[in-house]
Amino acid sequence: MKLLTIALFGCIFFANCLTADAIYEFDNSIEEKRFYSLISEIRCPKCTSGSIASSDVPVSRDLKQKVYELILAGSTDKEIKAYVTDRFGASSDYKPAFEGANYLLWLGPFIFLGILMLVFLSNRRL
Repeated sequence: MKLLTIALFGCIFFANCLTADAIYEFDNSIEEKRFYSLISEIRCPKCTSGSIASSDVPVSRDLKQKVYELILAGSTDKEIKAYVTDRFGASSDYKPAFEGANYLLWLGPFIFLGILMLVFLSNRRL
């Protein structure tokens, strides 16, 4: 009788796993790949350093739902990232755009090394 009770509770417990539906259903695999790619590139606004794909806080769930809705509405990746950036700021994107103030951040170290090399070579010739 004890074994039967354990088996019954086991069936009830694991039956839930078998009937689980996908939360996000897409018409094709391209949209699904876009969705998972985008949510892994968007930083969680509440978490320290995680993407919304790995987070389960309410703001991340809402943001995943919004990305899902925008993909189904036909928005491009650029439009979706612009929406997220407008709402949560530039730090919400793991791959920031190469524009404006970012030029100095991306090119600054190379410019600094170039100047250092010029100074080193000019002092060496003297």
